[in-house]
Amino acid sequence: MFRTEQNMAQVKASPKTYDVVIVGSGAGGGVAAQVLANAGAKICMLEAGAWFDCTKQSDMFGWPYDAPHRAASTHEKPFGYFDATLLGGWEVPGEPYTNAAGSDWMWWRARMLGGRTNHYGRISLRMGPYDFKPYSRDGKGFDWPITYDDLAPYYDKAEELIGVFGSHEGLENTPDGKFLPAPAPRGYEKVVKAASDKLNIPCIPSRLAILTRSIHGRPACHYCAQCGRSCGVNANFNSPGVHIFPAMKTGNLEVRSNAMAREVLVGPDGMARGVSYVDKTTRKEVSVYGKIVVLAASCCETARIMLNSKSNQFPNGIANSTGLVGRYIMDTVGSAVSGFFPIMQDLPPENEDGVGGMHMYMPWWLYKEQKANKMPFARGYHIEFGGGRHQPGAGVLSGSERLLGGGYGAELKQNLRKIYGAHVGFSGRGEMIPNDDSYCEIDPNTVDQWGIPVLRFHFKWSDDELLQAKHMQETFKEIIETAGGVVTNSHGPEKRWGISNGGQIIHEVGATKMGADPKTSVLNQYCQAWDCKNLFITDAAPFVSNADKNPTLTISALGWRTSEYIADQVKKLNVKV
Repeated sequence: MFRTEQNMAQVKASPKTYDVVIVGSGAGGGVAAQVLANAGAKICMLEAGAWFDCTKQSDMFGWPYDAPHRAASTHEKPFGYFDATLLGGWEVPGEPYTNAAGSDWMWWRARMLGGRTNHYGRISLRMGPYDFKPYSRDGKGFDWPITYDDLAPYYDKAEELIGVFGSHEGLENTPDGKFLPAPAPRGYEKVVKAASDKLNIPCIPSRLAILTRSIHGRPACHYCAQCGRSCGVNANFNSPGVHIFPAMKTGNLEVRSNAMAREVLVGPDGMARGVSYVDKTTRKEVSVYGKIVVLAASCCETARIMLNSKSNQFPNGIANSTGLVGRYIMDTVGSAVSGFFPIMQDLPPENEDGVGGMHMYMPWWLYKEQKANKMPFARGYHIEFGGGRHQPGAGVLSGSERLLGGGYGAELKQNLRKIYGAHVGFSGRGEMIPNDDSYCEIDPNTVDQWGIPVLRFHFKWSDDELLQAKHMQETFKEIIETAGGVVTNSHGPEKRWGISNGGQIIHEVGATKMGADPKTSVLNQYCQAWDCKNLFITDAAPFVSNADKNPTLTISALGWRTSEYIADQVKKLNVKV
């Protein structure tokens, strides 16, 4: 369906035109590259960060005592010294962003091949039927232009490729998938499940993109529990190891790292003709040309590129005739409570490592009550919890004086060993409803070190999210107390029920809303720009809502669907290549 002639000259000598230019190498860019490369497209992928191969660069087996500050979190490495993010975090040197008055948005960026897929939690939850039609259910937000049934085949494909473990439960609006066997629950997870059963809160095996069996030549997880460092054997999902390197083996994909995208280039016919980027190693401007452009730079970065892509045809940014590019950004609602479980103290040592994440979780369970208007807020949340005898790091027993009353010497050490592994933390991950006060725009007064105008964020939680956080706090306390535990840290109204800052959960979605009407959306149901039919988006920017299901699996499935559509449209000559 795509032409297959041999490559012409390199860009600097005599620019050739690729079939597709993809900006970004995370979940959305990776799946687009693999699907389109397998279809025969000649692709150039631009990645703003450095090259990364987890099988060669992972620090999976590093010991805390061999790292500065015992590998503790720092301003530069907020998830600890061994976090896989090469360059990035809430702040990227030389690449600022700003907040409007009254806003405190936090924007995590990972400047490396594969982006956040190298260090994220691998939680892989399908959105359910209700999640695609939330407005029809409660009159808030918007409906997606597609249904669960439209995306279900692509969830199947994504799960079968990346490998997701889980169990078939048949729960309301929590679709089962194509699962690998789930690992057994750890000791503390069994205690929490017993308490949740008493409260009629479902507690089931979690669904993570970590291999419990070998598939596609990738080995099963060996249970070192260090997934956030990236996996040295490629046993968890990461875009380079699962998508990009296999796509490169077709001979159809060229990857350019350290390529900081500035704008989408537009021809006199209003069609995208390529991408202008800064080569960060030479600081020179480079143009790469393509007949189709796919943006997958991450939600807000994609919006930034589009808003900076101004031309005579698109004075407000490419594909922005509605003025909706950058609007309706959302993050996941987060709030946390921790507790001490006496039943878990003074136990004999036991290896509870397992995978690098939870073996059990609690999906939202109050759909019927919400439908009957018996809840004070719309939408729901799921519960993640963690504890046990994981590898101790800096600060693992901080706050122990509240339980032990202090101490010194051998007695203190013995008492600390007694309570080690008896703490459990609970975190809610809930749905935010899009609102008019949450958006990003270009800051007219600030540029980054590459001379590219930066984003300015506006953000606001609504009462729905605040009341959801309140419900989280109350529920987590109830679980801890039902298990015979003691709440050690919680939040009340004076701290807004512990609700996270916008962007802090690193689940930002929205900014280029898809829809059925070109007057009220940026993209159509295939994530194709209404105003520029050879421009597509395969990250989380097209999301219409942000369900309580972590977004990565839906990014993968939606990106797969979009990429197959691109290939089909090329075949039908509706998009020229």
